[in-house]
Amino acid sequence: MNDFGAPEVVASGLRFPEGPVPMPDGSVLLVEIARGTLTRVGADGALSVVAELGGGPNGLAVGPDGAAYVCNNGGFIWTEAQGLLFPGHAAHEAACGSIQRVDLGTGAVTTLYDSFKGAPLSGPNDIVFDASGGFWFTDHGHVRASGRDHGAVYYATTDGQRLSLQRAAMIGPNGIGLSPGGDILYVSETMTARLWAIDIVMPGVLTPPPPWAPGRFVGTPPAFRLFDSLAVEASGRVCVATMVEGGISILDPAGGAPEFVPLPDIGITNIAFGGPDGRDAYITASTTGTLYRVRWPRPGLALHNCQIN
Repeated sequence: MNDFGAPEVVASGLRFPEGPVPMPDGSVLLVEIARGTLTRVGADGALSVVAELGGGPNGLAVGPDGAAYVCNNGGFIWTEAQGLLFPGHAAHEAACGSIQRVDLGTGAVTTLYDSFKGAPLSGPNDIVFDASGGFWFTDHGHVRASGRDHGAVYYATTDGQRLSLQRAAMIGPNGIGLSPGGDILYVSETMTARLWAIDIVMPGVLTPPPPWAPGRFVGTPPAFRLFDSLAVEASGRVCVATMVEGGISILDPAGGAPEFVPLPDIGITNIAFGGPDGRDAYITASTTGTLYRVRWPRPGLALHNCQIN
């Protein structure tokens, strides 16, 4: 794969893993959506359950207080075919998503947010902390018997007291990340397979959208692929987990040539950087239940908390 290392299996037997977070002790935290757990993958590949979350834990980040923050989408109806696991429609007709906080020492789970102005959160999906200690998250929405929900981007504080809607009516927003300068928010949409860049005017506040778009268009794949979560390199390139043709799509907001790193799963859903030099890319291959590690040619951007890199 050119300058990219061969994928190494770190763990298998997971139930639709997402949200990998490399930890300083060499372990990796992640969520298993179909199992409803926050799970630790030890440095030796051993699995242990940190907390039972229920619903559909989807995105994960460790905050500046050392706790884990989870985007819970409420749960899916699952289908297994030819040894692969696929999420389908929402498990519940009524929206029941939430943002959960997990004490990593005790496993205690607290629900921070489950609604905005009286309307339930639909399908919280991915999360990233900023330098101010607050966090951005996407609400991907769900497909239900009544139709497909619109998605949204929110900003929230860890005390459970502030939740603000910053973009509405997006089409399945999924991955979310910050530029190296912290002044641009990147959001990937799944079904459109588009990556958007949105300027941040102050902590927790996005610039108003232009006509017909949520932000500046960064790029889209050259073939039918779907976008999932993302991570940002220290260089500013944006690495988007890609499904259908499974792999990592690398888009350069500065205009450099795009790259694609193929991987052995049609459901590549997340990428996170760790290791002493920031070049260990931990990638979830969700339909096969696998966590991979790939040596990356460039370091990932250090995230805004004390638990990573």
